[in-house]
Amino acid sequence: MKRFFRERTTLVFVLILILSISLFGCTKGPDTSDNKNTDMEVDESVTFVDTSYVVDADWLKENLDREDLLVLDARGQEAYDKGHIPGAIFVMWQQFANMEGAPGENPNWGTVLEPKVLSEKLSEVGITNDKEIVVYTNTQEGWGEDGRIVWMLRRAGLENTKILDGGWNYWESKGYEVSKESVEPSHSSVEIKELDLKSNIETEELANKLDEVVIIDVRAKDEYEGATKYGEARGGHLPKAINIPFNEFLNKDGTFKTAGEIKAILDSNGIEKDDEIVTYCTAGIRSAHMQVVFSMMGYNNAKNYDASFHAWAGNSELELEK
Repeated sequence: MKRFFRERTTLVFVLILILSISLFGCTKGPDTSDNKNTDMEVDESVTFVDTSYVVDADWLKENLDREDLLVLDARGQEAYDKGHIPGAIFVMWQQFANMEGAPGENPNWGTVLEPKVLSEKLSEVGITNDKEIVVYTNTQEGWGEDGRIVWMLRRAGLENTKILDGGWNYWESKGYEVSKESVEPSHSSVEIKELDLKSNIETEELANKLDEVVIIDVRAKDEYEGATKYGEARGGHLPKAINIPFNEFLNKDGTFKTAGEIKAILDSNGIEKDDEIVTYCTAGIRSAHMQVVFSMMGYNNAKNYDASFHAWAGNSELELEK
């Protein structure tokens, strides 16, 4: 088969990947320790309110041959080339984001592209309204890229999009088929007219309602406390933000914890279902993943701040705490 991208496109993606690695440490992800707090009381009768966001490896294995299924591998080109789920297409979250300028200098760096340009980028990888889309990444070393892409696609009105529970790691641990054959997508023509505003918040709005929202910093503890590891202009966290690293909602094998376990974490942090919740990280990737989990849990007033800490720290007029 032909290779995934023409040489010019491949060069662009390689440059983006290099930038991403230097900024976000994508070759080595967050701590993958099992964050289960045994002191918390877990109500196992609690269930996910919206189960449409996730499929498991067994389901995907049985449905791989469906013509209306599109599988997206968001791990990075090197990982994709070493082996991927058969038929999967290589993508990067950066393809669908504003990457102009530098983080912290361009206040919109890393945010979702405007509908017209986004339509073009989605068409390049063969996305259509009538396909079921499954996204996966490395859940033990990744940064929630699967959640970011699903969050973005749902904002664009593509509701039939899902995360592969456990991602690549769980697929591989099951001994399921692996391919090294690059897949060239069939070009489509999808039109995104507008982006849903309910699951996202912008810097100005957030700055004006700091006292009205529950802010969750989903980065690692050291980042929350002031470490600047990815080119941030300043260190610290947003005022009154609490720290819940995004991978606290995952088991050690990268699968989602039960709804009861997740609710216990939220309850222990005083987060209620009717709160207006804002999640953020460095560039809106890990925080998009957590926003998806809130949607799964039925916390329907949760928003991702996709400009995230790069934008906030890059504006010296905005307050930070340590």
